[in-house]
Amino acid sequence: MLIEDRLKELKAKINSKVPAGINVSDVEFEGPELVIYTDDPKKFADEADLIKILARDLRKRIVVRPNILEDPEKATTKINAVVPEGAGITDMFFDPDTGEVLIEAEKPGVVIGKNGATLRDITKEIGWTPKVVRTPPIESVTVKQTRQYLRAFKDERKEFLRTIGRRIHRDITSKDRWLRVTTLGCCREVGRAAFLLTTPESKILIDCGDKPGSDGVPYLYVPEIYPLNTLDAVVLTHAHLDHCGLIPLLYKYGYQGPVYSTPATRDLAVMLQLDYLNVAVNDANQVPYSSKEVQEYLKRSITLNYGSVTDIAPDVKLTYHNAGHILGSAIAHFHIGDGLYNIAFTGDFNYGKTRLFGPATSQFPRLETVFMESTYGGSEDIQPSMADAETKLYEIINETIKRGGKVIIPAFAVGRSQEVMLAIEEGMRLEKIPKVKVYLDGMIKEATAIHTTYPEYLNPDLRKEIFQEGHNPFLAECFVQVDSPAIRQEVIGGDPCIIITTSGMLNGGPVMEYLYGLAPYEQNSLVFVGYQADGTIGRRIQKGWKEVPMGRRETIILNLEIHTVDGFSGHSDRKQLMAWVNHLNPRPERIFTIHGEEKNTIDLASSIYKRFRIETHSPKNLETYRMV
Repeated sequence: MLIEDRLKELKAKINSKVPAGINVSDVEFEGPELVIYTDDPKKFADEADLIKILARDLRKRIVVRPNILEDPEKATTKINAVVPEGAGITDMFFDPDTGEVLIEAEKPGVVIGKNGATLRDITKEIGWTPKVVRTPPIESVTVKQTRQYLRAFKDERKEFLRTIGRRIHRDITSKDRWLRVTTLGCCREVGRAAFLLTTPESKILIDCGDKPGSDGVPYLYVPEIYPLNTLDAVVLTHAHLDHCGLIPLLYKYGYQGPVYSTPATRDLAVMLQLDYLNVAVNDANQVPYSSKEVQEYLKRSITLNYGSVTDIAPDVKLTYHNAGHILGSAIAHFHIGDGLYNIAFTGDFNYGKTRLFGPATSQFPRLETVFMESTYGGSEDIQPSMADAETKLYEIINETIKRGGKVIIPAFAVGRSQEVMLAIEEGMRLEKIPKVKVYLDGMIKEATAIHTTYPEYLNPDLRKEIFQEGHNPFLAECFVQVDSPAIRQEVIGGDPCIIITTSGMLNGGPVMEYLYGLAPYEQNSLVFVGYQADGTIGRRIQKGWKEVPMGRRETIILNLEIHTVDGFSGHSDRKQLMAWVNHLNPRPERIFTIHGEEKNTIDLASSIYKRFRIETHSPKNLETYRMV
């Protein structure tokens, strides 16, 4: 059936279900959504459950938009007139992609009104669909610039979404029914995550990252992936560079399709990709792509929330579930065909509760195969509890400060930095460690701001602490942002302090300046709180290296104390990995262990098979497996 005929059929079904007096002027596929255009948005707003009924009956994601959206300036005036005083509205963002207006307010409940009455009044007045969030306590430059950029390209975005929408909802032409997965990276290694999911109708790329400590990139030259524009979609699990770092490279070489992620992952990925380019330029490394390709990625990004079942190809539905790893991280669950097969890719995940997040999801509607990370999959990879890890960190800080030294903590800007910040803030507040300055260098402050922009991803305890108790630990007086080389040198030459800085594996970034200035002195300490991939300077130092080459500079002699504090990682350890498999519901038929050093993936696969009698594989790169 032609797309035009299908749209006519859908329009007829919609008209048969909407109450008399509501006019449906047009329907159109825009990205994964079916958009209903109407001259009567106010009447649609009065029918509170109508959209839910249509979405259920048509099995589509439904969005209702007026034929003509109110001018944002006029709409802003009307919103301010409708919303009662005292709401504390601080900003509004009109998103033409969705027809939504995001209203940031200090008191969201006042904007929502009793049982959503004020929201319905807003819709009646302006046509835009209001979405209300609490004003972030820390303003994010990345979020603001992202919104402005998407608004500037609204017409191009609309055309793109219509093109993608028609491609997603095209007819299935093949009579064959099969599913294959090709491993393009991240197998028996950590880094360069990339997997190609293929059916007779569709091709989906899951992640596209770099490899820390090397020039390794995914095997993107395999014939089945080319030309790149034959890909239906790229699905991103989370924003760490070993999963998202090379997505802009796809646009450099011809990809023009969508990248799906959660909203938080999109913003964090853009921030880290631009920082990645900046670090490469400063370190005189080869730059794989430019900011232009990052903008192309942003222009073609499509965001999904946890639990939203979404068509991304004619025979593929995607649902994101919480992965508990970093802000917005997701387990990507794919439903193939009309009940043919279900497969999930965990990305990186954490099955334990942390200061930031709840544990990863282990419950799925259906599940035949899982590709799961194995970073700490070895039999000896048992992490201490978070409480024990924090106690050890406090001891190191106390001893170092007592002898007049400085503590350098290399940490990923996203995830580990925020966990360590929360632990240090509490330690100072409870007088477990001295109240010294804690300097934040790199993209840590901006990443923290993005965390407060998306509080719905944080665990309830932290959310309450930030917004309801009036005590935001991220805004504690001890934290000081370093935003220039001059200030960095003042920190190096100044009083005893704590420095949390990127990059987490010492493969570039401001941490190298601190290492250069502080490593020769015995009173200082270097504390690793995250995984150090093989080939990185961080791993070499952990192995006992006492001299570190600094490129064009002389070799640094490491005289400072070196510590590793396990327990802060965003990855599950061996016990949690096995517990997650034990709690998987339904239990899958096959498990592939990936994203770990060779011995760890093999060990975990063997242990899962012995304990649960589930078929397991520790795949190598460039292998293809037929699922069905």
